[in-house]
Amino acid sequence: MIKKSIRNKLIVLLLVTTIVPFGSSIIITYFYTKEYLKNQAIQENSNLLYQGKLNLESYINEINQLTLSLYNNADFINYLRSSNSRDHYYSIDIVKNVISTILYAEDNIERVHIAFAKDDRIISASKRSTVVFSKKLKRVNEQSYEKAKNSSFNMYIEPMHKQLFTSKNETQKNVISIHRSFTNIPSDEVLAYITLEISPDKIYEISENLYNRDAEEFFILSPEGDLIYRSDYGMSNQQDQEWIKKILETENESGTIEWKDDSFNGVMIYDQMSPSAGGWRLVKRVSYAALYESAFRVAGINIMFGIIGLSLVVLATLFVSVKITSPIKALLKNIQEVEKGNMKVQFESFGEDEIGMLGHRFKQMIEKINHLINREYKLELENKTNQLKVLQSQINPHFLYNALQSIGTVALKNKVPQIYSLITHLSKIMRYGMNMNEDIVPLMKEINYNKAFLLLQKERFGDHLEYDIQVDDEVKNVKVPKMLLQPIIENYFKHGFDIRDGIGEIKVECRKTDDYLHISVSDNGIGIAENHLKEIYEYFQAGSIRRDGEQTNIGLKNVYTRLKLYYGESARLQLENKQEGGLLVTIILPISVEGGKNESTHSG
Repeated sequence: MIKKSIRNKLIVLLLVTTIVPFGSSIIITYFYTKEYLKNQAIQENSNLLYQGKLNLESYINEINQLTLSLYNNADFINYLRSSNSRDHYYSIDIVKNVISTILYAEDNIERVHIAFAKDDRIISASKRSTVVFSKKLKRVNEQSYEKAKNSSFNMYIEPMHKQLFTSKNETQKNVISIHRSFTNIPSDEVLAYITLEISPDKIYEISENLYNRDAEEFFILSPEGDLIYRSDYGMSNQQDQEWIKKILETENESGTIEWKDDSFNGVMIYDQMSPSAGGWRLVKRVSYAALYESAFRVAGINIMFGIIGLSLVVLATLFVSVKITSPIKALLKNIQEVEKGNMKVQFESFGEDEIGMLGHRFKQMIEKINHLINREYKLELENKTNQLKVLQSQINPHFLYNALQSIGTVALKNKVPQIYSLITHLSKIMRYGMNMNEDIVPLMKEINYNKAFLLLQKERFGDHLEYDIQVDDEVKNVKVPKMLLQPIIENYFKHGFDIRDGIGEIKVECRKTDDYLHISVSDNGIGIAENHLKEIYEYFQAGSIRRDGEQTNIGLKNVYTRLKLYYGESARLQLENKQEGGLLVTIILPISVEGGKNESTHSG
């Protein structure tokens, strides 16, 4: 009856402890995965749109440079300036060569069109015809010319439209026209309007790499809301749709908008090209069904594994509850083996009842005996190892210093003072770091150590690195913890130096304010993300390292911990991102307090 009761309790307990965690984990995992995959998809699509924007801007700017290059052709400009005078064959040949050069400079340019501003003369050429000089033709692009003239970039990109090309067989093609007002520099007088009609094939090629046709929609909108490109060619009346108006009304260059109407329910990710490249908006629409598809699949897999796991637990529970055989005999057999000197226990768990606890305690006792035997043996080995390390620590530094001095002497003999200087700085760094007899040093000694470190970095990066160290005379002898600044300076080279704008810069300032020593270290790196900065300050307040969190900026955390050990609440460590970019680390220490009083028990 008692065994039956224990078995029933064991079955109920195992089932409850299995179903509740499995069910909870499935629900929590589903919602967490759903949100995580949504954010991840949005981030990936934003990055993809940004790359697509760069590719389109590069393509438009490349074509735009063809018209800008005409400003370097003095003969062509003189021809435009003398448009009312009699044509000269030499000038005409120059114009023909210029137009032909532009026409065949890019495969997608279909036609080049030049309209004079002060008369009705028009010059045009396409890949289906030669250069044509015309007069008294109606200019159909007057509105586009006006927009180009009024643009701050003297350029206007006309959205896709049909264009008739006259050849043996008249054909119409979709083209995008880039209109530029050609001015009489340095004045604002417009000499002519140059139009490049380009095929949208390259734009289509770039666009089709920016979305998944089966699950996403992609659009390119002009600043006026006209469609340059759309992934769904069957859509109609796009200009009248509310979501386009919403996109055009946004002031941000890029971002996301959640949208729901009869035809779409999901997230719209957008990014805007620079005005100099047309100011187009790239819009990607991803439905919630596509965003959450992976979450549904993960939830289904979790449920499947949950059912399998639950089934296995039920079977295992029934097996354990029924399979109770000869536990005492197995226990006695192992006791006899121990008496013979065999310390290996060879039996599985007997269960959770009184006999099972007896077997468990017996196994623990044998494991503890083995542990004590191994511990005594390991302590003996460790003692010998430590004795060897002590001898090595006495020999190695002395040997390294002598070796470095010998190398420096060879460098001087061979007239390479730069190598001698570098070795001297390295020797200072090693001697300072390997000296275990001092925990507190004068500030100037710490500064000299970091100067040696920065000089080595300067030698490594050359003109790409500049540093400045300023120390007031009155604080040079203030005692500070050893190795206080090096983790902060090294943090810049680890996380900020490679991702900077321009020359790497780091500045160290030490000054006295009232009864406190202020040490500031500033750089021009990328700083620290606000969310990560918040995590670091939370760590500072909690006073313990998170084991499950990201272990970055360990140097800053160690500096904070040492300051608290040395000075308690009298010292402060402040981190802040500079407005112009980079990180500013400020350390405030009391001058009157002898550092190290709180860490004396930690020195060896």
